[in-house]
Amino acid sequence: MIINKLETMEKIVKTNYMLTWVGWDVAERKRTEMGRTAVNGVRVNGQWYTQRVFKLDHNGWDIPNKYKM
Repeated sequence: MIINKLETMEKIVKTNYMLTWVGWDVAERKRTEMGRTAVNGVRVNGQWYTQRVFKLDHNGWDIPNKYKM
């Protein structure tokens, strides 16, 4: 699903605890100890996560349909 309005994306991120802003991109983070050795693993506030980033491009953000409002 393509989201091309900032206001809509802000509402989606605000209502989904797994989503967070990383600059203009949106990251989906899942807390897991496997993030310690995963290629897409990140450590945030002392916790390990796997992270998938949805980058902003000329069409907007292409995010999974499960985040549809």
